[in-house]
Amino acid sequence: MPRVLVVDDDPMVCVAIEVCLTRKGFEVTVADGGEAGMRALESDDFDVMLIDVFMPHMRGFESIRMFHERRPGVPVIAMSGYAFANAERAPDFLRMTIELGAACCLRKPFTSDALLTSVNQCLTKPETSAQQSK
Repeated sequence: MPRVLVVDDDPMVCVAIEVCLTRKGFEVTVADGGEAGMRALESDDFDVMLIDVFMPHMRGFESIRMFHERRPGVPVIAMSGYAFANAERAPDFLRMTIELGAACCLRKPFTSDALLTSVNQCLTKPETSAQQSK
């Protein structure tokens, strides 16, 4: 059973992801912020990590960088609504998360299909090129 770590400070996002993935046979561990996520990494092994890009106490892309450095062999899926809000005029946040180690990105709100596709791609092809899912 694939193990997924979900790190997000929004409890509704965590519950939605947990319900979706659990129904599809994944074992899900939820952490309500960066510090809790780091503690989970110290005590358990995971096959994939879903990390919110912008959380309190881990500003900007620090969380993506730190999670990738701690477990470089575990694919990171970066999640954010804010980071991709205005793709035409904003910096290329997708490229930035990929440079910091993310395997792919999900723009909030995302569908359960997009979530499952991203997770399954990371599990079957960890070397998959960077992608943005909607």
